[in-house]
Amino acid sequence: MVEPRERLAFTLAQLAEGGNGLRSVVEWFALAPHLGTEIAVSSEEVTALGKISPSRWVESETAGIEPAVLYALIEKELVLAEGSAAAARDERLRDTHWHPASATMHYTSRWRNVDTEAAEREYAEVLRGDFLPCLGSPPSLVRERTAADRRRRLPAPEASMLDLLLGRRVTCRNFSRTCALTQAEFSAVLYRSYGARAVDEFAPGITLQKKGVPSAGGLHATEAYLLVQRVDGVAPGLYHYHPVDHALEPIRALDANEAAKLARRFVAAQGYFADAHVLVVPASRFRRNFWKYRNHAKAYRALILDVGHLSQTMYLAATELGLAAFVTAAINEADIEEAFGLDPLEEGALAVSGFGRRAAERGEVEFDPLHAVWPAAG
Repeated sequence: MVEPRERLAFTLAQLAEGGNGLRSVVEWFALAPHLGTEIAVSSEEVTALGKISPSRWVESETAGIEPAVLYALIEKELVLAEGSAAAARDERLRDTHWHPASATMHYTSRWRNVDTEAAEREYAEVLRGDFLPCLGSPPSLVRERTAADRRRRLPAPEASMLDLLLGRRVTCRNFSRTCALTQAEFSAVLYRSYGARAVDEFAPGITLQKKGVPSAGGLHATEAYLLVQRVDGVAPGLYHYHPVDHALEPIRALDANEAAKLARRFVAAQGYFADAHVLVVPASRFRRNFWKYRNHAKAYRALILDVGHLSQTMYLAATELGLAAFVTAAINEADIEEAFGLDPLEEGALAVSGFGRRAAERGEVEFDPLHAVWPAAG
């Protein structure tokens, strides 16, 4: 897909003619999922791309494109030469049955080596500690469609164990660096959020898992990759969780320092999340989901919903055991994929979640208006 972008350029000629010296320049960029990046292109190259079939091979001599423009596009791997590595990559993308708009969105929103802590410092310097003058007032807390006297009040539910659990569900930004999780705690949270309760042959040749969360088409295409830091009896390192066998598959051993550095990179330098005892990467197997929902406009959205179900269930499983959890979308996807050896055309991270033991003292602010975790100030 191609996108026009506008920037302002300073020219002396425009200033000499009585203007302010600023000229609007439109630039084109090709958003290329098979390359995992965006490529600057000229307007002539954009026009040429519109002349070439996206689905069948054509002879270069009959393409009707100026040779210089054609070879520039081949060099940029936006026009594919038969038998090239880029053509093989493109074929893999097509064979996975991505919807084109979803593939473009996914690949252009992935991060590599982003440091949110540094960005936050720059943002704070611009805002000087005051959001409202710069951002304006936020939208109303609730969109109210009727006057208060027209609202129909509903009966309050009787308090239940679920209410108590939901009340204690607070995103953690203060994980203990000194206490480890027990293996039983670690096992319970993984099983309740990602483990298979049953395996059933739904139809001849089609086997499905029953888990504690819903999933599009019952496919459960999202699985857990783990960065373990502090769990009794489990060495620090990278693992894949096998949901049917309820077992860890070791990928790479790490020492404590390596694990801490990698955790920080995974969550884009959000230090309060990097301290979690276990980081869980919900990685979606695109090929499994798109096997059923081929080139489907809703398939990618369904995977995002799956990640939401998994992260909330993990929150509740951790909270029930007196543990703490988090989830964030501010992650370095490309770094995570490289660490676990994932091909992002077929399997990729959509978030990072984690759980562990909350620290005894609160160093970072946590949103706990019910004071279910942290007592109210005296």
